[in-house]
Amino acid sequence: MKTICVIQHTEAEYLGLMEDHFEGRNIRFQYKRPFTSGGTLPTSTDGFDGLMLLGGGPYGLVSGHILPSISHELRLTKAFLEAGLPVVGLELGAVILSVAAGGGAREAPLRFELQQATATAPDHLNGMLPEQFPMALYLRDTPLLPDGAEVLASGPTGDPLVFGIGDNSLGFLGHPGMKRGMVEDLIMEFADTPEDTVTPLQALAAHQGEIAEALTRIMVGLSSRTGWL
Repeated sequence: MKTICVIQHTEAEYLGLMEDHFEGRNIRFQYKRPFTSGGTLPTSTDGFDGLMLLGGGPYGLVSGHILPSISHELRLTKAFLEAGLPVVGLELGAVILSVAAGGGAREAPLRFELQQATATAPDHLNGMLPEQFPMALYLRDTPLLPDGAEVLASGPTGDPLVFGIGDNSLGFLGHPGMKRGMVEDLIMEFADTPEDTVTPLQALAAHQGEIAEALTRIMVGLSSRTGWL
């Protein structure tokens, strides 16, 4: 059975709808919560078959309130990449992945949006990445992709929403398994919130079924690419 290290940055954000897919494939995941009292992060890749970096709500890498555990997380992410182990980053986690892989990060405001992602080719994720799918984004800052990164899906303005690093790592600028309740909890957890949360919350609720349907295909492709199947 594969075991994935999942780094959580806030109480509200977790794997969401992705949890059931991992459990259904007998993929074990262990949450690490450095923001809690006594919470620690691994110091090496030992005992894990991959790493997942979740979103950070209002935290940023180059603007706003900088994620407190960023130095440790960058070192850990680099260790996984150098060991050839897969890393999957969601939202702020995708920015961390980009920096750890040799890219960078650019300042961008805290935002909450529901965007329509469009695959850049039909064969991504072994053909399992939907041609079009809705994805919720809640993050600050944006990645500057490293050389060799491949854009797998882009948003309406052409910005990358899903990208690949190497043969087995992925970054999602949104959370493909986002639940409305997660965003509602984020809004309650922090005073720092996007200007408009009502409109995207309504859109997220309206498209929750489409998000779940797309996730079924995405998880098949993700599990295959990372070797977690």
